[in-house]
Amino acid sequence: MASSSIAEIPVIWFQASTCTGCSVSVLNSASPTIKNLLIDEVIPGKHINLRYHATVMAGQGEAVFAELDRTSDTRKGAYLLVVEGAIPMAENGVYGCAGEKDGQPIPLATTAERLSRNAMAVIALGTCAAFGGIAAGAPNPSGCVGVDRLLHQRGIDVPLINVPGCPPHPDWFVGTVASILLSGLPKPDELDEHKRPKAYYGKLIHENCPRRAYFEEGKFAKKFGDPGCLNELGCKGPVTYADCPLRLWNNGTSWCIASGGSCIGCVEPGFPDLLAPFYQKLTDEALPAIGKGQ
Repeated sequence: MASSSIAEIPVIWFQASTCTGCSVSVLNSASPTIKNLLIDEVIPGKHINLRYHATVMAGQGEAVFAELDRTSDTRKGAYLLVVEGAIPMAENGVYGCAGEKDGQPIPLATTAERLSRNAMAVIALGTCAAFGGIAAGAPNPSGCVGVDRLLHQRGIDVPLINVPGCPPHPDWFVGTVASILLSGLPKPDELDEHKRPKAYYGKLIHENCPRRAYFEEGKFAKKFGDPGCLNELGCKGPVTYADCPLRLWNNGTSWCIASGGSCIGCVEPGFPDLLAPFYQKLTDEALPAIGKGQ
C-alpha cells in the first residue's frame, strides 16, 4: 500500500477507435520502463494509479466500467484522462460502443464526454485521438474526430494536451506525464498551436535531418537506397514537427529516415489524407493545407 506521504494521481486510459498501437508503443518505454511508470515513483512523492486500461487490466465486464464512474465521481478534477483513438460521432456514435446500460450499448463518444468533463486534464495520445488520424480518413463513414473537436462540440472546457504520432514515441507520453507530475499542467506558451508540447514537437524534422546537407547541395535521391535528400521521394520532413532525428526510436536504435525510409508526417493534423501519397513529392498546392486538420 502506498505511503500516506505519496500523492496518487488516478489515470483513466480510455480507448476509442484505435488499433492499440499507441498502447504498444508506450508499453515499450525504455527509460523509465512501464513498470517504473506504474509501480514506482517516477517523480519523488508522486505515483500514478492506473485505474482503467482495457488492454492491460485483468478485470472485465460491469465491475471495470463501474470503476470509470467511481473515479469520475469521487476524484472530480483530480484524475488524468488519456484518450487513445478517434471518437466516432456519426449516427449518434453508434459506430463505436463499449459497455451497456439498461441493455443498450454505450457510445464511445458518450463515455469520452462524461470522463472529460470531470478530468483534471485530457491527454489525446496518438494522431487519431489528437486529430482524427487514420480513423478519420476519407470517406470517414463513422464520422471519427479527434478529442479537441469532441470537446468543442460538447462545450467542455478542460485542459487538453495532444501527443500525436502513429504511433507516438513513448518518451513523448512519459515525458508529458512526468512534467505534469513535477510542474503541473503545461503553460500556454509550452504548447504549439495544435496543443502539442513544444519540447517534443518544436522543430521540423528537416532542421535536424542527417540528410539536410544533401538538400542544401541540391542532391536528391532518385530511388530509395540512393544517397541524397529524400524530398523528391515524398519525404514530409520539411512540414513535420517532431524530434525523431534527435530522440530516435526503439530505445535509441534508429528512426524512419535512418532506416532508409522517408518521413510520412504522422504527427501532423490531416494525416494521412493531406500527407498522401506518401512517396510522391509534396506539391506547392498541397503545402498550404498541411497542418490544417481533417
